[in-house]
Amino acid sequence: MYTDPIADYLTRIRNAQKAKKKSVEIPASKLKLKITEILNKNGFIGEYNVADTKNKQGSIVIKLKYVNSDGVIIGLERVSRPGIRKYVETSGIPKVLNGLGINIVSTSKGLMTDKEARKLGVGGEVLCSIW
Repeated sequence: MYTDPIADYLTRIRNAQKAKKKSVEIPASKLKLKITEILNKNGFIGEYNVADTKNKQGSIVIKLKYVNSDGVIIGLERVSRPGIRKYVETSGIPKVLNGLGINIVSTSKGLMTDKEARKLGVGGEVLCSIW
């Protein structure tokens, strides 16, 4: 049992990419599936699917993307932690590498990137940064 499933999700992707794995299997949840959809839509990961396993929740199988044997994802960072939450207003949403990366923000309108949150004019909890 782990206390921070988002940090575990990011760590599994980071470790699999450093080990040059083609894919990574992560225990599924609605939050992790939405984060996976956002990463896929923004081109950080390849295809993904939800596989049924022996356990109740299933798992998400993510194909990682590489360019010249280097991973597309350069860095992953958990911003808001269970002990230290980081909430921001629309004007306070930080940019990642001057717009080259994304922040994933949990808002009242669902999970979205920092660019979408600015466009809709909503703030929320900054979950993680990917570049």
